[in-house]
Amino acid sequence: MSADAITVYVPRDSTALALGANEVAAAIAAEAARRGLKVELVRNGSRGMFWLEPLVEVATGAGRVAYGPVDAGDVPGLFDAGFLGGGAHALAQGPTEEIAYLKKQERLTFARVGVTDPLSLDDYLAHEGYVGLKNALALTPEGVVQQVLDSGLRGRGGAAFPTGIKWKTVAGAKAAQKYVVCNADEGDSGTFSDRMVMEDDPFMLIEGMTIAAVAVGATEGYIYVRSEYPHAIATLNEAIAIAAGRGYLGDNILGSGKRFRLEVRKGAGAYICGEETAMLESIEGKRGVVRAKPPLPALEGLFRKPTVINNLISLASVPIILARGADFYKNYGVGRSMGTLPFQLAGNIKRGGLVEKAFGLTLRELLEDFGGGTDSGRPIRAVQMGGPLGAYMPQSQFDTPLDYEAFAAIGAMIGHGGLVVFDDTVDMAKQARYAMEFCAVESCGKCTPCRIGSTRGVEVIDKIVANHERPQQIHLLRSLCDTMVNGSLCAMGGMTPFPVLSALNHFPEDFGTPNEKAA
Repeated sequence: MSADAITVYVPRDSTALALGANEVAAAIAAEAARRGLKVELVRNGSRGMFWLEPLVEVATGAGRVAYGPVDAGDVPGLFDAGFLGGGAHALAQGPTEEIAYLKKQERLTFARVGVTDPLSLDDYLAHEGYVGLKNALALTPEGVVQQVLDSGLRGRGGAAFPTGIKWKTVAGAKAAQKYVVCNADEGDSGTFSDRMVMEDDPFMLIEGMTIAAVAVGATEGYIYVRSEYPHAIATLNEAIAIAAGRGYLGDNILGSGKRFRLEVRKGAGAYICGEETAMLESIEGKRGVVRAKPPLPALEGLFRKPTVINNLISLASVPIILARGADFYKNYGVGRSMGTLPFQLAGNIKRGGLVEKAFGLTLRELLEDFGGGTDSGRPIRAVQMGGPLGAYMPQSQFDTPLDYEAFAAIGAMIGHGGLVVFDDTVDMAKQARYAMEFCAVESCGKCTPCRIGSTRGVEVIDKIVANHERPQQIHLLRSLCDTMVNGSLCAMGGMTPFPVLSALNHFPEDFGTPNEKAA
């Protein structure tokens, strides 16, 4: 490509592809050729502003200028308007970095996402890539673990367990073989941050897992990806091959003498395999069934060897911590919720997409300042955070700060950062029933409270809605939920009551019981 070619960016992210990005890229290439113009097409990741996808960006002397959402049929008009020079057009969004939705974020983990070519290692290296690994290799393993401990990083998958403590436990375990496993089985409703990292910045995940391996003495790693993510799986496999070919994976990482090999394992579509021990069973080729604990996976995990198991965003947050230091990272956030989290806006929302912010903003700020309210234009009635096992939050809780402790105090959870929005036409009794039915379908079946309790839960909710001995059935439902919370083997059964009870407590009128709201 000649030096005077103009660079045009068209995302290769799944969301953009579903909305016609490949067709737009082909149309731009064809139109440029027809007009004799030199264009270099770069297939970048998505910026996470999904309502503007496909978002086309043009590199200009004043920075990148955005146009969107672009349809293939819009391309000739864009050329006529001089979009290669940042010209005015109805689809023009101005300088990309100045778009309010993007400008108001604190992008640490997602700093490169949408900026770089996901499969260009040189592009990754030019944007602070592998600085963290090089710093880690210059430290002792204990020093690497201490950096992660000092950063305050907690598990981004939902449990919010301190990442450094997990690493310290595995590092201290005596074993000839240790593993690092990334849980990328992103099955929660309204979540897509894992997918975006895998498709749009895969080397970041590879670097984070390699740093974890150096810290704990692991030599093999697995990324467990849900089967519904074919583009992510293909991108990861290609990125792993590139990294290995350049010495960032393999038997002698960057000449350090340290070994780490990485493999992608595809799940078979079971929600329960998002639970860490069921995931280990699946990786081992067995049916995805929850293991009883103890022993903890940190001591007896994959193939009964010490294993670091972290959510993808946890591992993807590690490179910047090692690159810039623990103090830099922990200065974001509030209280014990340090750093940032990529929040994902989905459901009935006007501006759906990804928002990376430091902990501490309110749910209302996310919904209104970023999301712009509902897509239907009707009032928001409820928001579910934390996936299908998360509580339904009413308007009265929207000013709760987004930090783990504040949410736990009101019986809610931040989880993986995904939220699903409902307007005032939603039937919350149906949503409560859906939670129980989901649990019944997805339960691994190992423990009775989850397997049988969820089935009985559907029946009881049906009786409540039908006004069949309603007071008695409501009492029975609460008792059943108590049994599931305290008797289930894992979070599948233990957390299913959260959406059920929150719907019953905050929206009793939908169950035909306006006076049944709990104190």
